[in-house]
Amino acid sequence: MEMKIIHVEKRLCTCCMEMHEVKTVLMQETSTFKNVKVKYEATYLYCDMAEELYMNEAQIQSNDIAMKDSYRKELGLLTSGEITGIREKYGISQRDLCALLGWGEKTVTRYESHQVQDKAHDTILKKLDQDPEWFLELLKEAKKNLLPESYRKYYAIATKLYEKEQDMYLRKVIEAKYAKFQGNRMYHGNAELSLDKVVDMIRYFAASSKVNFLYKVKLMKLMWYADALSYKRRGFSISGLVYQALPMGAVPVAHEIIIDLLGVPCEEVDMGETNAYYFSLYGVCEYPFLSKEDENIMDIVIEKLGQMSKQEIVSFMHNEQAYKQTVSKDIISFKYAINLQI
Repeated sequence: MEMKIIHVEKRLCTCCMEMHEVKTVLMQETSTFKNVKVKYEATYLYCDMAEELYMNEAQIQSNDIAMKDSYRKELGLLTSGEITGIREKYGISQRDLCALLGWGEKTVTRYESHQVQDKAHDTILKKLDQDPEWFLELLKEAKKNLLPESYRKYYAIATKLYEKEQDMYLRKVIEAKYAKFQGNRMYHGNAELSLDKVVDMIRYFAASSKVNFLYKVKLMKLMWYADALSYKRRGFSISGLVYQALPMGAVPVAHEIIIDLLGVPCEEVDMGETNAYYFSLYGVCEYPFLSKEDENIMDIVIEKLGQMSKQEIVSFMHNEQAYKQTVSKDIISFKYAINLQI
C-alpha cells in the first residue's frame, strides 16, 4: 500500500480515540463507476496506532468528486471544477445559471458536487463557455427572472468577454491575411506584425490635439507615414503593416477589420448617403506597446501632416515616389521610404 504523506497534525484520532499525530495521506485508487474503470487520487487520514486508513466527512465528499471527475474525463465530459470555472467566468450564481438555462434550481449545485451531468447538459455548458454572445442572448431572455443588479453585473461581464472573443477572432483573421507577406522584408518594413502596436498607433493619433478631422482616409495616411519614416530612420517600421496603393493613397491590408479591433476609438458617422469613420480619444491615455522612439517618429508625422485636410494629405501622398512607382492595388515597397517627403 503506497501512501504519500501530505500533512501531519497532532489531534484526536477518531479511529483509536487517542491524542497523537495523525497523518493525511494521498493514495492512488481504482474504482468502477457506471461500468467504467477509473483511477484517481484519494486523501485519507492514517492512524499509526491502529495501522488503518479512515476518512472524515470532507474527505468522503472530495474523494467521491475525484472519482466522478475521473469518470467524466474518461467520457470527455466537463469536470466539476470546470463547470464551476464556467460559472465563475461569468460571475453568475448557481441558482441564476439554472434560471438562465431553464434547469431545476439545484441542477448546477449537484453538478459541481456529487452528480455527473448527462451529455446534453454537458454540451450546453461547453457551448456557454465558448460563446459569450449566446450567454448574452440567454441573459436577455431570462431578465425577468433575475434581480436587476444581478442582470447588470452578468451583462457587463459577458459583454467584456464577448468583445475579447470577437477581438481574438478578428486578430486571427488579420494575421491570416498577413501570413503570405512575412517572407518579404520590403512589404512589411522589416518588422513583424504587431496588432497591439497598430491599436496604440491609432489611439496615439486619435488622442493628439494637433490632429484635426481624423477620419479613416487621413488616419491610414498617417499610419503609412509613421511606418515609412520609421523605416527610413531605423531600418524597420513601427507596426509591421503592409500597405496597398489605392486611389486615395496608402491603405493597410485588412484596414476594414483593423478599425474594429478592441481599443480602437472608432465612431461610425452618418454622412447622409454614406457612413464615415471618425477617430477620437480624450483624457489621459497610455500606449504600453509604443516605445519613446516610436512616439517621437509619430510626433514628427503629426507636426507635418496633422492639420492637413483629407484632400490635402491625399494630394501630398500622391506626390510620393512610393505611390507614383506602385501599380494601383499593388503592395507599396518600403524601399521608397528613402525618398519620403518628410
